[in-house]
Amino acid sequence: MGSMEGLKAESNGGAQAMNGGGEMTTTRRGRSSASSALPLEVGTKVMCRWRDQKMHPVKVIERRKVPHGGAGDYEYYVHYTEFNRRLDEWVKLEQLDLDTMENDVDEKVDDKATSLKMTRHQKRKIDETHVEPGHEELDAASLREHEEFTKVKNIAKIELGRYEIDTWYFSPFPSEYNDTPKLFFCEFCLSFMKRKEQLQRHMKKCDLKHPPGDEIYRSGTLSMFEVDGKKNKVYGQNLCYLAKLFLDHKTLYYDVDLFLFYVLCECDDRGCHIVGYFSKEKHSEESYNLACILTLPPYQRKGYGKFLISFSYELSKKEGKVGTPERPLSDLGLLSYRGYWTRVLLEILKKHKGNISIKELSDMTAIKTDDILSTLQALDLIQYRKGQHVICADPKVLDRHLKAAGRGGLEVDVSKLIWTPYKDQEDEELRRDQRKCHACRSSARRNQQQ
Repeated sequence: MGSMEGLKAESNGGAQAMNGGGEMTTTRRGRSSASSALPLEVGTKVMCRWRDQKMHPVKVIERRKVPHGGAGDYEYYVHYTEFNRRLDEWVKLEQLDLDTMENDVDEKVDDKATSLKMTRHQKRKIDETHVEPGHEELDAASLREHEEFTKVKNIAKIELGRYEIDTWYFSPFPSEYNDTPKLFFCEFCLSFMKRKEQLQRHMKKCDLKHPPGDEIYRSGTLSMFEVDGKKNKVYGQNLCYLAKLFLDHKTLYYDVDLFLFYVLCECDDRGCHIVGYFSKEKHSEESYNLACILTLPPYQRKGYGKFLISFSYELSKKEGKVGTPERPLSDLGLLSYRGYWTRVLLEILKKHKGNISIKELSDMTAIKTDDILSTLQALDLIQYRKGQHVICADPKVLDRHLKAAGRGGLEVDVSKLIWTPYKDQEDEELRRDQRKCHACRSSARRNQQQ
């Protein structure tokens, strides 16, 4: 896990709310003393000692009795309000400073009073427009359902190969695996078990030494395997279970038939060990060349994420199409894409001294024009004059932005890529399934959570 400073998320919002008349009303939070009745209520805000031995503000999300403890012995699942949900964890009472405790009882009363002053139309308008970052594809009701269902991690740690990894988020494993302190994964077939002994017995029988697909790229110790979700359904589903532990926004797709999985591995004499992957719809009407992307925590900050992004665009070039990632992107995914787009586009602009059109940039890079425009606009390198976009490419400005974008990832050696675009005899049937899948995706999310 990285430092907390590197995982800071947006503020959860202040203690003010807009009343029906447009005035600001301040919510009241009552300070409780250390002698307040225990156990703490869900929603209590208090300072908590984190692993850095510093105190940080948290909100109690859930509570449970301590096994073999007394009637009043509880531990608490808390959210560090300054930071991303991936740091949420169970803590013991002694980690909490009860002198800093705040209850939200009065806040709830104020919220109720405020809601009475609002018309139903106003309240619905707020619900519809307030969407959490990273969940833009969910409506307000689905977002609340998602947050309630996924609020507590069900798996604390996993063992994958030679790594023990702390999980970040909830993943909807079958119910018999819920509240398992640690899951053990086979790093080759991705089967998962509750006990180390089960994994050891499995490894004696598992004859895989790499993902169950075609190796389409090999350069040095790096390999990329293409896994067809239809031909390797269990592997695809297990990969989704694994990925969801580290991706908050991801919807788990049980119907993996419609996807191809591109699994990046580091290879040695023991086999090919999974580093990360991206998935891709076999046929996308929206020009998506990537559905989901993940670099596993032990391999992050080594350039693998940018390598996966670059690889997805090399496949698009082979297909003769432009591509764009499916939204929403995770926070880390968005940072990687912004860095990738910036470096690729600015290096071309520098080479051509700005004498190039948006369409030509798209043709050269396979990056969708909307992504090119948004990137250049964010860098203040494009203006709209006389009905058309004009690129401003001052060499010094380009150099400054390139330096700020940081180093690139590992380069894809296109000469080592042996791949042909996906073709299927059941092409038309697959397309119908794809359209049906898109139409019922919202419903599928709700069914999955139930």
